[in-house]
Amino acid sequence: MRKVIDEFPERVMIAEAYMPVEKLAAYYGRDLAGAHLPFNFTLIDTPFESRAIAALIERYEKALPEGAWPNWVMGNHDRPRLASRIGPENAALAAVLLLTLRGTPTLYYGDEIGMCQVDIPPGRMRDPAAADVPGRDGARTPMRWDASRFAGFSSVEPWLPLGDYAADNVAAERAAAGSLLNLYRRLIAVRRNSRALGEGRIRLLAVTASTLSFLREAGGEAAVVALNFGDGPAALTLPADAGTVLVASGRYRAGDTVGREIDLPGRAGAVVAL
Repeated sequence: MRKVIDEFPERVMIAEAYMPVEKLAAYYGRDLAGAHLPFNFTLIDTPFESRAIAALIERYEKALPEGAWPNWVMGNHDRPRLASRIGPENAALAAVLLLTLRGTPTLYYGDEIGMCQVDIPPGRMRDPAAADVPGRDGARTPMRWDASRFAGFSSVEPWLPLGDYAADNVAAERAAAGSLLNLYRRLIAVRRNSRALGEGRIRLLAVTASTLSFLREAGGEAAVVALNFGDGPAALTLPADAGTVLVASGRYRAGDTVGREIDLPGRAGAVVAL
């Protein structure tokens, strides 16, 4: 399959495989001649806690073959919605994490507006495997584009229920500066303009029961990602005397200057250029 794909320009081979990272690494192939990106789904099953995530980052980086490019996935069509799985209060923190880890991030549609799992009445289930894997339809409901009838997804009633889309839709969140959608847009823009975030190496800095920070570096650029998984505020130490906030999910704005420490509210994250 890889040989055929290599006959075409600008191509990428992605493999869907659910397995521990140590076994997943084999799908890169001997001399990296297998899949470019064997999907790394392990974040989906990892507790959304600082120490568990830090341990996974170390395991994954250690398991990768020399020269292999990593990737991260937080949601897909087989598992409950991200916001339902980890709680809506953690959705913004998850966005900062996903878009700053080393490797290609994969975003499942609707997670960028915080879509939650939709309850599907038994008579409206469409998943043929629902008897063996219950609940998958609840994560496959139509994208909510606006507050019009059928959420702007179609002109007729879709197969699956839409859930409550009056407030949680793309149009509404696009118009709200502090929305989850606009946070994703800012994160993507920052990532595209930062060599450190786009291709830099990663090094864990500090891990506590409620906080995690890591350093991304490349081409003379350095950025620290500071994450507070706790309910209350937390101060995280930076490896420099000062830095400039590139993007944050709470309190700080782009361009704010911080000193040796950055004070984050609960369930918040920030990216700081050093």
